[in-house]
Formats: sequence, structure tokens, C-alpha cells
Amino acid sequence: MGFRPFICRLAEKHGLFGEVDNRTDGVSVIVQGDINSVDRFSNDILHCAPPASHIKSIEINTVQFSTYDSFKITESKTVDDHITEISPDIAVCNDCLNDLEKDTERIDYPFINCTNCGPRFTIIEGLPYDRPKTTMKIFRMCDNCNSEYNNILNRRFHAQPIACNSCGPVYSYKDSIKSINGITQILDELSEQIASGKTVAIKGLGGYFLMCDALNNNAVGELRRRKHRDSKPFAVMFRDIPAVRKYCFVNEEEENELKSWRRPIVILKQKKKLSDAVNGGLNTIGAMLLYMPVHYLLFRIIHTPALVMTSGNLSDEPIIIDDLIAEKQLMSIADSLLSHNRQILNRTDDSVIRIIDQKTSLIRRSRGFVPQPVELRCNVEGILALGAEQKNSFCIGKGSQAVMSQYIGDLKTPGTYKFFIETIERFSDLFKFKPEFVTCDLHPDYLSTHYAEHIGNELNIPLLRIQHHHAHIASCMAENRIDEEVIGISLDGTGFGSDENIWGGEFMIADLKGFRRFTHFDYVPMPGGEKAISEPWRMAFSYLFKYFGDSIDYKSIPLFESIDKKKLCLIKEMIISNINSPLSSGAGRLFDAVSALLGLCSEATFDSEAPMRLESVINAETNDFYPFGTTETIVFADTFKAILKDIPKLGIPVISAKFHNTIARVILKVSKQIRKDTSLNKVILSGGVFQNKYLLEKSSYLLNQNRFKVFTNHIVPANDGGISLGQLAIASKMRGLCV
Repeated sequence: MGFRPFICRLAEKHGLFGEVDNRTDGVSVIVQGDINSVDRFSNDILHCAPPASHIKSIEINTVQFSTYDSFKITESKTVDDHITEISPDIAVCNDCLNDLEKDTERIDYPFINCTNCGPRFTIIEGLPYDRPKTTMKIFRMCDNCNSEYNNILNRRFHAQPIACNSCGPVYSYKDSIKSINGITQILDELSEQIASGKTVAIKGLGGYFLMCDALNNNAVGELRRRKHRDSKPFAVMFRDIPAVRKYCFVNEEEENELKSWRRPIVILKQKKKLSDAVNGGLNTIGAMLLYMPVHYLLFRIIHTPALVMTSGNLSDEPIIIDDLIAEKQLMSIADSLLSHNRQILNRTDDSVIRIIDQKTSLIRRSRGFVPQPVELRCNVEGILALGAEQKNSFCIGKGSQAVMSQYIGDLKTPGTYKFFIETIERFSDLFKFKPEFVTCDLHPDYLSTHYAEHIGNELNIPLLRIQHHHAHIASCMAENRIDEEVIGISLDGTGFGSDENIWGGEFMIADLKGFRRFTHFDYVPMPGGEKAISEPWRMAFSYLFKYFGDSIDYKSIPLFESIDKKKLCLIKEMIISNINSPLSSGAGRLFDAVSALLGLCSEATFDSEAPMRLESVINAETNDFYPFGTTETIVFADTFKAILKDIPKLGIPVISAKFHNTIARVILKVSKQIRKDTSLNKVILSGGVFQNKYLLEKSSYLLNQNRFKVFTNHIVPANDGGISLGQLAIASKMRGLCV
């Protein structure tokens, strides 16, 4: 992130001589000069550091050295097995955008960068971070770049990816008819393609992306058809903030995140429709701003204010980084391919965040965030935490730092599992990591569990299996540096329970050593197993049959009018006979059932579609809620009875709000009961359901009003993408390493 050049310029400013070098255990600086100048220099390190830098600590010592007559960067050094932090990739800075128009060597150069911006994690091969250990090593610097690289006063002083039109990477264009070189001609062709409703595959920082005009219904619809992506929302890249404001509601926190150097996708409430096919009828848009020079060059000449920008991959596979694979697979989806000859070593999807309660909540942690570590209060050295099955990430422990991988994805496909294995090996090499202890999910059939067993046996190291929802709670505790007993509330769709049922609506008394299940959502059969997740109408029937049996007329309920009577009879028989109908306390299945009952989503085409549609229709103008029961478990018989009565009388937005309010009231009531029994007052809210903005804000408000201290995930996802951090923290405690 340009820290050594920053130190050099700072020393020059204060008239100090000496040297700076990169080491695997940090940055070492030696300065000689007036003591007051040294003090001012030290203060400026903290106050003027590059925006993407993170200074963990500054240690000052007096040393003996020879007299210096200048200040210089010396050769990087390797110190034992220590590692220094690797910068995430940084969006192109304003100075480089200015150079894009004025620097004679870099006019319209699509890979322009400096010490303050550009690729980092995606191109790094090893530490210390120097050009020979990046994928830029094949590009020999021209005389001009070499001069800038060695000029202490230049912004590109020791910028490892430095390049220009004469010596750096280049883009090339290909379609079914022709190939084009030269950025001006390429951009003209791309502009025509987008204007005519075509789809373009483009190689970005961390992989290939597919893009088309977000205002063109035919273009977006055709992209969906070719990618076999029914209605899952597409991310949208907007020209600038005014364009975002035209189509989305944006508050100050959301705008700050959009404009930050990380440039994530930010989930915003829709103000004006783009193409109907962009978000599948939801009331939110995943918005992002430009972050690569090529994005700015393209938006100079295209007329649309917004482009669909979605991962370049086949369904459920990792984002593609290999050029030959991209040409083979993406040309069946896209009309043309825009590639470049700089190798991507570490693939990264775009990160996704949502502002909830005026705070950042990560949904997908990848580009711009990884591999920045999470600072912990315990020693996690040598622990490998392998996460869960869906939305997988893994975590390695280095000292008191948790280094979390980028978003890997769902491990069910061979391609994603291969990516998982490759990335573990890459992190082990990059961070000089050797597993001494491995931990995984309790579920016996997860591929991450199988890999943990393999590693444990191969290296003869201990293996710890951790219950899924305990890990959710621990992930939030770890990032908030909490190490005591808490009220843990984990709401999600699926997690293997210690009773071998499917958990997901869990209220615990927990610490990092273990947990006690206080209560949970009522167990309900899932007729057809995983089929009940993709067909939420099954869960609606299951809930109603559990609570009311044959006492209600199912055909009088609009949802079941369209379901074949034989199907309903079959589902009923499966439940009665307990055939392929595992029991679930999952909050996700409850949300599925209500969404289906309201006619919002009877069959899901993507993960969590039914709950997302249920949240999307909320009318937030009511504080009313439905009755529910709290005996040994939390029973929703009265809730469903009231919803059925409301369906003919009230609008769906009001019913949805009342249902969400009900879950928030359940959270409050159970928290009060636990506090009464235990005197605990800290409440942890974690699990994928808490990505629901309305529910999390409502629940936090009620708990805060009742004087609870509420903690939620912010720097790792509340969904299964954060599980590995929780596993790491629990393993540390169980191994007895906490200090």
C-alpha cells in the first residue's frame, strides 16, 4: 500500500536520513536527526499514513548505526516465520484518474496505478511484497517507469505494479468474428456492443465479469437466460453518485462505503426501476461504483448510467480467472471477451455490504477486505478453521491474528472444492502457515469436514468439531473481543445439531468453551429434505399440518389452490410416516413458510429467495405483532392462525411487517427470561437471518430499549461466511491458548 515510499517522503519532509525496509514481521525504519524532527516524524506516521494502511503498533528503540547521508529503501528481509500484512486491492485513486488524461506516458492506460492504489492481493505470489514476487514480474519496466520507481519524490516510488503504455499489461478483444488490439478501438467496439444490447465478458482485478446495459430489458433477460440464472439479483455498476441517487435511496453511511477505497457492492433501497430483470422484483439494488481505470475509460463513451456487473462463471462455480477457460466457457454466455495479459493469482469476487443500524454489515467478504486480518485477544497460532459448506471461507491463525480467506462459495461443486483446497495451500505458503490444530463444522457430511479429517490424519494433529450455531455466536464474540458468558441468539436456515436434528432458531447461554441450549424454535418436519428449501410451499404445509392437522381446509388457502392435490397428499403422507422428513428448528424455514403462504415465493430459484421477498415487501408503519407461545420451545401455532385470518383482510406488506415484529418480540421475550434466570445482559445476534435489515434493526431497538447490550457482526459476515472465525476462537479456547 505504498508504506515504504510514504516513509521516505516523510523523512525527506522532516530532513531526516536513514533507511526503511519491508520485513516479514513488519516495517523497520531507522532515522537519524534532530530529536524534535524525529518526534514530528513519528506523529506524522500515525496521522498521515496511506488511507488503506492499518498501523497495529509502533515500537521505538535506540540503536547504534553508521552515519547516513540520505534516506533510502533497502532490500526486504525475511525474519523467521513472521508475516507482515498484505494489502487488499485498492480502487484507482483520483491522482491516477487525473494522470489518465494528462500523463503523456499513461493517457488512457487501463492499468494505471501508484503506491496509493491498484492491485495487491490478487497479484501477489509471496512475501515480502516486491515486484519479483508478483505477477508483474514478467513486465520489464521501461526507462520512464524505472526512473519513477526509483525517485523518492515520485508518487510511484516503489509502486510494485507500476506500468505504462510502453511496458505494462494490455487488453485484447475477441468475438466470434474478429480480434482487436489497442484500447481506443477496443472501447469503441465495447460501446457499440453495449448500446446494441450485447453482453461482454471482461477480465477485472480478481476474475472475469459479465456486463450489459442495466436499463435494457432484453439485454439483462438474455444474460439471465444464457447464464441459467432465473431471478437472483444482479449487481449494478453506476457511473457516479448522482446516477446512484437517481435509482436508489442513499444515506451518508451508504455513500461513504460506495466511495471508499474498497469499492464494495452496497445493498440499497430502490428508488427508480432499472430493467425489471435486474433485481427480480425485489425492492433493493446491489450498487457499486467504478474501481478500475478501464471502468472509467468505458463510462466516458457509453451512454447508459448503469451496467449489470456479475461474476463471470457458470452456475455455482467459482469466478473464472484463467484466460483459456474464460474463452471456452464465457463465450457461450457473452457476445465478446475483453481479456488482459496480467495473471490473476488470487481470485476474488466483489465484496457485498449492507448498512444496518448505521453500521456496516458484511454479507460477502472478498475484494477490498481480504486478506486484512481480524485482531483477536487470544493466541490462534497454527489453528486451521475450515468453515461450513455454504458461503464458505476458512481461517488461519497467526499469533493473535485471524487471517480469513476470501469468499470461496458453496463447496458442493468440484470446481469450488478445488478452489477451497488451492486457496488453503496458497495461504499456507504465503503466510508461512503450518497447521498444528484443525477445526470444522459438526456436520459429518460437509466436504470441509472431510478435508479436516484428511488433514488431521495426514499431519497427525488434533481435530475439533464445533456446533454450527455455537460458531456463529463465537464469530461475533471474537470480532467484538468478548470472552465471557453471553446470551447467544443464532438464527439461520440449516446447521447440524448435537441431537442430530437440523437447527437454526437457537437461543443459547454460551461462551467460547461451550454452550447450553436454552430454547429453540419448534421442530417442524421438512418433507423431502432439501427439496423443502427449494419449494417453500412444502414448509408452509408442514407448519400448518403440524399445528392444525386436518382441521383446516387447505384448498381454501390461495397458496394450495395451484398445488396438485396428489402432491399435497404425498407430502402429508411423508410427514405422517416420517419418510425423508427431517426435523428442523431453522428460522429460515419459518420465513420460507410465511413467504410462501403470502404468495411471495412458493418455489425458490436462489438461496434465501423466500425470506428476501418477505422482507422486501414490508410496510414499516406498524408495530403490531402476532401472538406466539413459549413453553419448552417457541411455538408459532397462534402466529399462523392469526396470519391466516389476516390474509383476506390486510395487505401483504402489513402482514410481513407484523410477522417480522413477532420474531423481534420472540427475541426480546426469551432474552428477558434468560436474563432473569442468569443475570446475563450481553446479547449476541448472529446467523444469516440477521442480514435482514428490518429484523436486525427492530430486534436491536427492542433489546436496547430494555437495557440489553447488543452485539452483532460487522467485520465478518453474520452468515456462514463468518463461521470459520468463530471456529478459530473456540478452538483457541479449547486448546487452552487464550492469554
